[in-house]
Amino acid sequence: MTPGPQTVRARVFNAPGEALGDEELRLADVRDDLVRVRLRASGVCGSDLHVADGDWIAQGPLVLGHEGAGIVEEVGPGVGDVRPGDRVVLSWFAPCRRCRNCAAGLAWLCQNTRALENTLPDGTTGFISVDGSPVPAFLGLGTFAEATVVPESAAVKVPDGVPFPVAALIGCAVTTGVGAVVNTAGVRPGDSAVVVGCGGVGQAILLGLGLVGADPVVAVDLSEERLALARELGATHALCGDDPDLVDDVRTITGDGADHAFEAIGKAATIGVLPSLVGRGGQAVIVGMPAEGVTVPLDTFDLDDGGKRVLGCNYGSSVPSVDFPKISRLYLSGRLPLDRLVGRVTTLDAVNGALDDLRRAAGLRTVIEQGEDSWAR
Repeated sequence: MTPGPQTVRARVFNAPGEALGDEELRLADVRDDLVRVRLRASGVCGSDLHVADGDWIAQGPLVLGHEGAGIVEEVGPGVGDVRPGDRVVLSWFAPCRRCRNCAAGLAWLCQNTRALENTLPDGTTGFISVDGSPVPAFLGLGTFAEATVVPESAAVKVPDGVPFPVAALIGCAVTTGVGAVVNTAGVRPGDSAVVVGCGGVGQAILLGLGLVGADPVVAVDLSEERLALARELGATHALCGDDPDLVDDVRTITGDGADHAFEAIGKAATIGVLPSLVGRGGQAVIVGMPAEGVTVPLDTFDLDDGGKRVLGCNYGSSVPSVDFPKISRLYLSGRLPLDRLVGRVTTLDAVNGALDDLRRAAGLRTVIEQGEDSWAR
C-alpha cells in the first residue's frame, strides 16, 4: 500500500440536470482517525439520483456516490478498528460514537455526524481540486471515485468472502431494507406484510421478510419484471400498483389488512396509501426517501380508531459496526441471497447511464466495478 497524497478520478455533480463530470482530484492526507479506502465497487442509488436531479438541494462540486466497498490502503494514527488490507463496507452515516444516541445504541440517530454536511468529522473534505479548493463528498463518502478518505466509523470490516458488488449494496440498500424489517418494524414469523416498490431497497425488504418468516408477503410495483423477481425473492403474491382494487386485494390476501406495510419508493402517492394497506394494530413503515418538502395527507381518525402506527425508517435503524458484519455472515451462510440484487455491473465511465436506468426504473441495481476480481471470493 502506498502512503501519502494521491490523485484519483471521480464523478462530480456540478448542477441539477447536468451529467456528472469526470475530474481528477487529490485525496486529503490521512491523519488522526481517517482511513483511505481503494474503492472496488459502488452501487448507484436513488439518493444519488435525488441529488443529480435536484430533488435534494446540494451545491456543486460534489463527488457523488455513497454505497461502496473496498480495501483499506492507509490509516491514521488514531485508527484502531481497521488496518491496511482489510475489506470494508462504507457507512454513509458515520456516527460519532460519543453522543447520547450513539451511547444508547441508536447510531442511525447520531447527533454529531457531519456526514449530512458532506464533510469529514472536522468539517474538511476528503477531496481537493487541482487548484487547491475543497471538494465535498456526498454523505462524506463520494464512492463514485477510484478511492476516498473517510472517518474510521464509516469503514466497517467484513469477511473476505463477501464479493465487492454485494458488499457495496450492504452499505445502503441491503442494510436499509433488511433493517427496516428486523430493526425498525420488528416483524415476527407469520406476520403478514406488503412491500410497495420493488426496486433495490424493496428487494432487500423482501429478503428480510423471508429471513424472519413473514407470510403472506405481497409485492406491489408497476414493473412486471420487478414483480417477477419479487416472487423469486419470496413474495407470495404480486399486484400491480395502478390496480384500482389494490387495497381490497391486499385486504383479501392478508385478512383485512397487513400487519406491516413498507413503502420503498419515496413518492407522496404511495406513502399516502400505505396506512390503508394495514389492518387494525398494523404499522406503515416509510423506507423510501422522498424529495425535500414532500407532505402527505393522512386520515388521522383511521389511525386512531385502528390503532395504526406510521414509522419513519432511517438506514434500517442500523448500527453499521454491528449490522454490516451480521448481514455479511447471513449472506455467506446462504440465508440472504444478496447476489440476486446485483443487476448490471459496469464501470465508472458508465455512471451517467446508470442514473438514467434509475430514472426509468429499469432492471436491478447497477453496480460500478472499480477494480479487478470484484467478484472474487
